Amino acid sequence: MVSRFVSASHEKVNPTDVLVRPYRPEDRAGVRRVYADTAFFGEPVEAFFDDRELFADLGVSVYTDCYADYIFVADSQGEVVGYILGSPAGDADVRAHAIKSLPRVLGRLVTGHYRIGRKTLIHVGMNVWAGLGGELLEVRSAAYPANLHINLEAGYRGQGLGMALIRAYLDKLRSGGVPGVHVVTTNRNEAALQLYRRAGFQLLQEKRTRMWQRYVDGEVRLMALGLRLNETPHSLPARNGSRGKTASQF
Repeated sequence: MVSRFVSASHEKVNPTDVLVRPYRPEDRAGVRRVYADTAFFGEPVEAFFDDRELFADLGVSVYTDCYADYIFVADSQGEVVGYILGSPAGDADVRAHAIKSLPRVLGRLVTGHYRIGRKTLIHVGMNVWAGLGGELLEVRSAAYPANLHINLEAGYRGQGLGMALIRAYLDKLRSGGVPGVHVVTTNRNEAALQLYRRAGFQLLQEKRTRMWQRYVDGEVRLMALGLRLNETPHSLPARNGSRGKTASQF
């Protein structure tokens, strides 16, 4: 999964009204909604995929089912408007858990629970093509074992909430003795890249991919960034002096 936190010109909200807190089981639907709402470079998944329930089952259910302790949400008056999630053990561990859930997903598929259309088939084909061409990017490093994925609804971007979510997640990783964390995004997600660099992430790998060439103009490069947690100050900057409240402040 590529992190897709991007900027957008939508109506802004007051970030002081948003609580950054640990995930609860009742947040599952909200996390899935935000995941689908932001899947296409910050826009809804329907640009390239037919069924958002299938998309969420394939991409984010493994985290809510297996790594709930490593999820934090941005809560605006009881509504999930953003999240950060990940695995302290990284992509291989996530993949092993996801494979175990495939029979359930396949069962729902053959019983007609999901809608499979032309967009989905094309997207799957593009993924297979990119994979066979060596155009996908995965970090396999003992120095940066954890991964992360972060997304915010459009009106809540650019106000410091992304940094507040990152701060909460990094503190959780540090408390478990995790030495480092990585994230994969693209060169088109300029706001995400700025956020990660402000948090101390450094570029680890970069690879051109044709996976999105059907949908966007220009070159798309996958970019992997990493952060050594034992070398990073615990206090991260807030943007323009504003940030979401954290649960510890209540």
